[in-house]
Amino acid sequence: MTLSTFTPAIDSLLLDVSDTTLHVTSEQFDRLCLKNPDLRLELTKDGELIVMPPAFGETGKKNLDLGGQVWYWNRQTMLGEAFDSSTGYDFTGMGGGKPSPDVSWIEKSKLEGISLNRFIPVVPDFVIELCSSSDNLKPLQVKMLEYQRLSVKMGLLINPQNKQVEIYRIGQDIEILELPISIDCSEVMPEFILNLAKIW
Repeated sequence: MTLSTFTPAIDSLLLDVSDTTLHVTSEQFDRLCLKNPDLRLELTKDGELIVMPPAFGETGKKNLDLGGQVWYWNRQTMLGEAFDSSTGYDFTGMGGGKPSPDVSWIEKSKLEGISLNRFIPVVPDFVIELCSSSDNLKPLQVKMLEYQRLSVKMGLLINPQNKQVEIYRIGQDIEILELPISIDCSEVMPEFILNLAKIW
């Protein structure tokens, strides 16, 4: 099903898409975001529209903890910019989609001349995706592989339910850690150790 089926209602698009796969163009996606600023929307590289439900309280708390650690480290080092889960990226020029990682970080030289008043057309150096109790793990793993394909230097898929962290790096096999208390991210972010004690 494509969005064109619903074109007459695009100005007031309120849909139950829980059992429907919608495919939209990049331009239609941008219009949807403008018309529905309270929704968390993502676009896959294949043009599939993903509607993200609000996070449960436990997930929101963990997301804030993870993002807060990245923000604080960056505030101390001033090596780049940290972004939260409401930040949209635009990878369509690289054959990708328009995702919104739970946490992301970009080294400052990559942002020179880039406007942050739109979706960011720059591949982040570091991303975190947190699998909530309501998430299906497989789509998140596909998303992480796409980050890896786009050359995100280090991506962490944190799964509190399985007490595992999957680490995705460019050109390397996925590394799976069981119940780690911390993860050394200094290969991308100097001296940054992500503390996971409150995640489990």
